[in-house]
Amino acid sequence: MSVSNNLTYHPGSIPGPERTALLGQKGVTIWLTGLSASGKSTIACALERHLLQSRKYSYRLDGDNIRFGLNKDLGFDEQSRNENIRRIGEVSRLFTDSGCITITAFISPYRADRDRARQLHTDSSLPFIEVFVDVPLEVAEARDPKGLYKKARAGEIRDFTGISAPYEIPFSPEIHVKAHETGVEDIVDRIVGYLIDNGYITRH
Repeated sequence: MSVSNNLTYHPGSIPGPERTALLGQKGVTIWLTGLSASGKSTIACALERHLLQSRKYSYRLDGDNIRFGLNKDLGFDEQSRNENIRRIGEVSRLFTDSGCITITAFISPYRADRDRARQLHTDSSLPFIEVFVDVPLEVAEARDPKGLYKKARAGEIRDFTGISAPYEIPFSPEIHVKAHETGVEDIVDRIVGYLIDNGYITRH
């Protein structure tokens, strides 16, 4: 693939502080990471609903709206996973730059890929909140709503995180939740509380 060198960045006419004032909120990426069946998507959906019902501009990115569109050309080998997360990092940065509370729910198993997504936001002076949705492998495997762990154990799925591919836990996430011990609404309340305490949104 050739890369053009004849590109010039043209910034928009609305600076970040003005956008924040107009929207009444700050853009931020909330990056949910954890094993398959840890509860990431369930939490993301509940969080998005809570924020929207509170009249906060938010949007959820997960496998259902990324893997079936933008990233449908990617597989699940390590290189494809890296590219998947790279694209998600870029998209979430754009959403957050627009003032959106961007919620991503992806396994994102490799620490280096998550760190690159964080650095991308840092380089653009945009906040990035890593949320580790932590459950033991045996709990995730017992849930197995799509039967993926069973297929991975049978050798029908290669490079499956937790079985035949690694999951590298975050060293210092902003939020760490034990999803097998904490209810979804309590987790949502904790994340919303973090947003309020750090000035991203105001309390209603």
